Amino acid sequence: MTENDQGNVPSRQRKRFPGISSRAYEHPADRSALVALRKLSGFDTVFKALSGLLPERSLRLLFLSDSVRVSDAQFSHLNDMLRDACYILDLEKVPPMYVTQDPKPNAMCIGLDEPIIVVTTGLVELLDEEEMRAVVGHEVGHALSGHSVYRTVLLFLTGLALKIAWIPLGNVAIMAIVTALREWFRKSELSADRAGLLVGQDVQASMRGLMKIAGGNHLHEMNVDAFLAQADEYEKAGDLRDSVLKILNVLPRTHPFTTVRAAELKKWSESRDFQRIMDGHYPKRSEDKDTSVTDSFRESAGHYADTVRTSKDPLLKLVGDIAGGAGDLAGDLGGKLRNAFGGGQGPKKPDAAGSDEATGTTGTTGDGKSGPDSGTGDAQ
Repeated sequence: MTENDQGNVPSRQRKRFPGISSRAYEHPADRSALVALRKLSGFDTVFKALSGLLPERSLRLLFLSDSVRVSDAQFSHLNDMLRDACYILDLEKVPPMYVTQDPKPNAMCIGLDEPIIVVTTGLVELLDEEEMRAVVGHEVGHALSGHSVYRTVLLFLTGLALKIAWIPLGNVAIMAIVTALREWFRKSELSADRAGLLVGQDVQASMRGLMKIAGGNHLHEMNVDAFLAQADEYEKAGDLRDSVLKILNVLPRTHPFTTVRAAELKKWSESRDFQRIMDGHYPKRSEDKDTSVTDSFRESAGHYADTVRTSKDPLLKLVGDIAGGAGDLAGDLGGKLRNAFGGGQGPKKPDAAGSDEATGTTGTTGDGKSGPDSGTGDAQ
């Protein structure tokens, strides 16, 4: 563990997670979006072709020649944080990190064969030690999850789309894949935020960092609760027109909106899943090969269903209402069709044995089998 040389944050021990799998912190939407991306027509062909064409060696040489590589001799406090994050998440090979001159706060993890972490001077100057630790953990989480490969492809395709924008069909084909990649990457950011919290183990520092990215270095003018209230207002405010505008606003972005990220991370930090990880109960990398893809997809589908059901967004509430109404209608029609075509005999008068068939409820015979009217309760 690193010591705090600045003196403004007390040094403390952090829990370590030996052999932790990225499944422990991956957001369900991250996994399902990646599954959908891989199923996109033409994606595998494009991805395999690009893997051999992307100038990864050129990219590494560019950062080596025009940025500052983090080490014991340069940005040593960042080097300590990087090694600390890799130690906590048990990432065996420490990826190289570079600091590049850019006033805009940003960080990324890219690379096909091996990940590279890049942070801008704007980010380094904006965040304090604990906030920066969460960011470094965020990027190490990307590396552990293997996100750097798809992030690199996204950067390349985005640039390619701009170059061939004059070719109508070519641009449409590329932008379809770019849009799918962006959707996945926005979800992957939620996973990486969780990894950053596991490394920093300070939810308030994570919240402060996101607030600073949104509003600059003016913490004395900001409040975490008020910031989180914005996320709640954003989700439920407006009507269907606002829901459509939200979709259009987020489409060109690679990151979710900061208030949404803060709310998602706060919710996870208070969940049983997070507490179990902190208590040492989490999926291990050694078990990844035995993981069921079907189970992962089912979990992701369940997450989306819960999101639609509990969302305050007008459009998602409408989708939930329509889905619920369709389910009720299907059940009602199913019961009537079964009755019409012999699947059920309809209600009968009660017999001497006191059968409940006349009530239209499901009856059970003495041998445990369903009674004649067992198919008429579907519409409830």
